[in-house]
Amino acid sequence: MPMRLRLAVHGRRNDRIFHLVAINQRTRRNGKPTELLGIYDPRVRPGGATHKTMEWSVGRIRYWLDVGAIPSKTVVKLLEMGNILKPGSPFHPKAAETSTEPTTSAPSSQE
Repeated sequence: MPMRLRLAVHGRRNDRIFHLVAINQRTRRNGKPTELLGIYDPRVRPGGATHKTMEWSVGRIRYWLDVGAIPSKTVVKLLEMGNILKPGSPFHPKAAETSTEPTTSAPSSQE
């Protein structure tokens, strides 16, 4: 069963909260997760907190990464911001895959 670490969207429009979950890769986005690992609130509330909020269980996230769960690109960015993953981690997208330069062959000389 391929597991994935990804974000599930909850809350009303313009007031979203994202749950970091471990879930089967083939399950829909807001389906029932195997485990809730954390909460990410991207809003800066007026009169309240002056920063975005990330609450997560570091031990459980590391457990899921060790057993082979693959984080989504967004989750990789959040985990790097929280110093759970290092910037050169194997989950980070490789520069060679994102390169879109066309390969050109050397011109052949005809006589």
